[in-house]
Amino acid sequence: MSRQTVPADFSGHMLDLDEDDDLEVFSKNPSLADGGPMPTSPSSLVNQYRPEEEEEEQPEADARDLFITVDNPESHVTAVETFIMYRVATKTTRSEFDSSEYEVQRRYQDFLWLRSKLEETHPTLIVHPLPEKFVMKGMVERFNDDFIETRRRALHRFLNKVSLHPVLSYSHHLEVFLTAPDLLPYKKQGPGFLSRLGDTVRAVANSVRGLKSRPEEFNLMQEYVEDFSIRISSVDKVTQRIIKEQREYLDELKQYNPTYAQWAESEEELAEPLSAVASCVERCSKETDEQVHHLSEVLVPALHEYVLCSETLKAVMRRRDNIQAEYEAKNEALGSRRADPQTLQDEVDSLADRVELANNALKGDWSRWQNGMRSDLKSAFLSTAEKNVEYYEQCLAVWESFLLSQRVEASEQRDGEDAS
Repeated sequence: MSRQTVPADFSGHMLDLDEDDDLEVFSKNPSLADGGPMPTSPSSLVNQYRPEEEEEEQPEADARDLFITVDNPESHVTAVETFIMYRVATKTTRSEFDSSEYEVQRRYQDFLWLRSKLEETHPTLIVHPLPEKFVMKGMVERFNDDFIETRRRALHRFLNKVSLHPVLSYSHHLEVFLTAPDLLPYKKQGPGFLSRLGDTVRAVANSVRGLKSRPEEFNLMQEYVEDFSIRISSVDKVTQRIIKEQREYLDELKQYNPTYAQWAESEEELAEPLSAVASCVERCSKETDEQVHHLSEVLVPALHEYVLCSETLKAVMRRRDNIQAEYEAKNEALGSRRADPQTLQDEVDSLADRVELANNALKGDWSRWQNGMRSDLKSAFLSTAEKNVEYYEQCLAVWESFLLSQRVEASEQRDGEDAS
């Protein structure tokens, strides 16, 4: 059978030489036209439909025994760097913890350390991604308040995803992260530079060697991941472009309103309708601003989170393939008797167990991840749809109220002319 090339995976073996870089790197009433309240139509889909709470995939609140909150971001400035510290508060009833409540300060690189340790000890479990370390140019300013809040929510979500995981939530590294006043002593533990270099060399060798055959179920997983990555990335990019265009439209609306208001001052016969149009544009501008904010805060983070998840899945698949490739190489060496048979047999048996554990871990985590992904994205899509309906209905109500007010005025004018 033809060999399948295994792409090198360095995610679990990268030499961490720059841990200190943190943030280099969403009734028709005429009074509406004059700024009155804007009720939603009784026939609105927003009033008719409310998405069901989809908590089936998550443990009931009463069954949970580990609650984590990331909040209170604070900027710290030193002679060499500026970084953000977050408060991580934990409440738990687990017996492994010495206390029921903890509160520690963590920076972004601490979250990176935790995630790398979780991947190192559980290479074929799907560890939820962290927000990027580097900020895309032109997206936000460094240490911008909106960016810091977006990152805080992403870090909070990461820890809560881990806390709900049936395996990762019991990791010793998570316990240390949540409870240790200082992580530095723990960061110094673990394999040294040469050991990590050796792991990286083995990963490259396994990728070059390739697989003889991948089990069909993992071929199907690989195909799904590739397809999912393409689709979620495409939707994410288009959504970003739509938001950019809507922001430009909003800027135009904000210039549109004063143009009508100024015109009304110099056109006495048209003053009333021009002023009403100016008011309508202003109200629609506010609604557009809220819609853009909702898209940026709800839909974009959900989409981009799963763009990052697709990269995580690819890395997990590569690590699984590398474990199998190492097993096949040792088994082949045993068959050719190029080394001590007994020593090789022990290594082959050990690797066979490792392959089985890796496969079982990934298969067990796969459906759990898919269910969570579908629930998260469905929730974001429903929320966005509801907001869109509300937005268009509010703008429709504004302009309909304008038309009604003009018709009432025209009717009153005709009645006055008839009376005279």
